[in-house]
Amino acid sequence: MTFAQLGLCPPILKALAEEGYESPSPIQEKAIPPALDGRDVLGCAQTGTGKTCAFAAPILQRLDGERAPGRPIRALVLTPTRELALQIQESFAAYGRHLSLRSAVIFGGVGQAPQVEQLKKGVDVLVATPGRLGDLYGQGLIDLSRLEIFVLDEADRMLDMGFIHDVRRILGWLPKKKQTLFFSATMPPEVRGLVDGLLVNPVKVAVDPVSSLVEVIDQKLCYVDRGNKTRLLAHLIRELDVKNALVFTRTKHGANKVAGDLAKAGISAAAIHGNKSQTARQQALADFKAGRVQALVATDIAARGLDIEELSHVFNYNLPDVPETYVHRIGRTGRAGRGGTAISFCDINEKDELRAIEKLIGRPVPVVEDHPWPMEILEPAPRDKKGRVVNPEDAEARAAAKERRRQRDAASKAAAEARKAKANQKRMEAEAPGAEPLADGAAKKRRGRGRRNSATLEEALVATDPIRPAAPEPGFADFSRPDPLASDVIMDATARLLAPRPRAQAPKKPKAAKAPRAEAIQPQGGSRPAKQKAAPAAEALRSGGESRRRKRGGAKNRGGGRPPEVVLRSNGQKDSTEQPSLMKPYYMSRD
Repeated sequence: MTFAQLGLCPPILKALAEEGYESPSPIQEKAIPPALDGRDVLGCAQTGTGKTCAFAAPILQRLDGERAPGRPIRALVLTPTRELALQIQESFAAYGRHLSLRSAVIFGGVGQAPQVEQLKKGVDVLVATPGRLGDLYGQGLIDLSRLEIFVLDEADRMLDMGFIHDVRRILGWLPKKKQTLFFSATMPPEVRGLVDGLLVNPVKVAVDPVSSLVEVIDQKLCYVDRGNKTRLLAHLIRELDVKNALVFTRTKHGANKVAGDLAKAGISAAAIHGNKSQTARQQALADFKAGRVQALVATDIAARGLDIEELSHVFNYNLPDVPETYVHRIGRTGRAGRGGTAISFCDINEKDELRAIEKLIGRPVPVVEDHPWPMEILEPAPRDKKGRVVNPEDAEARAAAKERRRQRDAASKAAAEARKAKANQKRMEAEAPGAEPLADGAAKKRRGRGRRNSATLEEALVATDPIRPAAPEPGFADFSRPDPLASDVIMDATARLLAPRPRAQAPKKPKAAKAPRAEAIQPQGGSRPAKQKAAPAAEALRSGGESRRRKRGGAKNRGGGRPPEVVLRSNGQKDSTEQPSLMKPYYMSRD
């Protein structure tokens, strides 16, 4: 059968031919016709069987046949990992290169701004991971109200990675009426429950029995002690003239360690796992595909979806805890019917995992007997209270994670101290004599820094005092300024508060008929002060003012009259509202 017999349009047939596709695989042959008819499809097939083309080609043809104004998101493909999302989007771009449809991919670990800009321009097909899709939808940047086709790829992997709750939440955002294409390599009970609530009268497509292996893969097993695994790995890569190898480890720390040991042995290697940034992961994968890296060391995050053409070898440096994961790992080689080799290492602590794998695949894995580092340690590691083997690699990974946290905390503390020292340096430079004045905004910010509310009235009076003398010498009282709560200060303040205050008025033109002011009464050639000479005249003016006020019924000077004159005593001294203090002569001072 050919792709043309499946009912695909000429632009897609041309693109498939340019990709080197000659005839459809079994999953493509069974899934493409019902998908073109708009039916829901439940596909169960192993990785590497051509599932991406099985749903991408019919989606492109259906969307190209009916255009929508405004270019909304009409097809959504949800996938568990970033690498798989990138590869699916690349497949859409390749199969639809002769169509005018747009596709985009969004995933976490990178900035969202470029992805948001692409979405604003309009996207027909969106490939997404659950985390970033939820973030952008929560921000109101994604509209799924006009969705027509939904694809859930690697559903069982979603379950393994803990995304099943996110998937259920995303399903609530989608329209009720839509076409759903559901693909999974295995069908655990949780996935079956999701299928029953999501698909409507689906066409079931099962190519191979669940967890069956691709027959063309050559599987081998090497018993080797944990400490000699890296030596054996480097030896086999050289001995077998490995073109490119994908190496799987249990932990992220183990992936970094194996990649470093291979590099020391002269084999170009790179690590890829969840702690790596998205940029580093993409660069490592690109270098591996381009042949610049001979060995790519990965955790199970790369066990699904990595489509690497002509991958010659897969090494299981550690056997996986879940038997199905073994199937997904070795499925990275032998893609599209090509041959490949899968070599697994097993130490004394991994015998249980090996038995589970052989039970799943229904046959034993052939053992390699003549390698240089046969297993010598036959005593298994101790078990915990629950009967589980205490894996030394897990303990080593925890210790490495603890050390990384300690280093991050130390770096954060050093950065905080550096910022504090820099701020102190700027403050000292700003307060130094001859320093340039700060800008208005910076000055306000600097003035407001370090202030706090006063706890008592005394603190408030002292804080608002414009006179800030230096601190007194030890053992001496500070008489440089009065105590704001001292009795004489309070008496003086009370007297000033109760004393009548004159109103300020505009000066009037002097009249010739009026008597001269008291200040002008001065004898010729006198030597006494002017204020003392004017005392009798001021007393006379005061008496005259009081008689005038009595004539007006005791009213105060409310109108336009002249303000009251300064009142002087007979000895020439001011009253309590004018002199600094009445009580000060009775208090000690530094004078």
